[in-house]
Amino acid sequence: MVGRGRGRGKVEVRRIENSVSRQVTFSKRRRGLDKKARELAVLCDADVAVLVFSDKGSLHHFAAHASMERILDRYERYLVCEGRDVMEAYPEEPQGNTSYDHNKLKSRIEALQKSQRNLMGEQLHSLTLKEVQQLEHQIHSALRNIRSRKEKLLMERNSNLEKQFTHAAIMSAHTQSCAGLVGDVTQTKVLMDNIYRSMVMSQQ
Repeated sequence: MVGRGRGRGKVEVRRIENSVSRQVTFSKRRRGLDKKARELAVLCDADVAVLVFSDKGSLHHFAAHASMERILDRYERYLVCEGRDVMEAYPEEPQGNTSYDHNKLKSRIEALQKSQRNLMGEQLHSLTLKEVQQLEHQIHSALRNIRSRKEKLLMERNSNLEKQFTHAAIMSAHTQSCAGLVGDVTQTKVLMDNIYRSMVMSQQ
């Protein structure tokens, strides 16, 4: 990674080898990150969450406008409504900690169940106004996708029916011609079209 120094051109950014200096820099940059996250939340009315693990494995987290739990819960619902596989968002942990894996899986299942209940209009009392608005937007988006798919399927079905009846009309006219009957092909086609329209209207 390359940064740009003031008046010194490009400065290469790389890992700090000295552990003490690295820890000091981590603390300073972490506070700066929190400040920027807080400013973003205030200026843009955004829910912001920051999760940072140090090289020693210690966890630091910061949330603005909403609690970390609410933001993570909202993130879970977003993944579900977007149709993404939630499991892909959580890389597998190393084997050997069965209790941790069980608790993590249990939390995922609970989040999915809560999201499903919210989408069904249940247990909305714990949601904030912004979360309700977000849920409403997701439902409207899902309805648009469903209606678009329905219209496409109806068009395909009607097109197939029209092809079938056109073929039947041609075959009927051909049969009458071969039998030496004087048939009015135009009337036959009109009759078949009327039957086709009646069937389509009855299925809508």
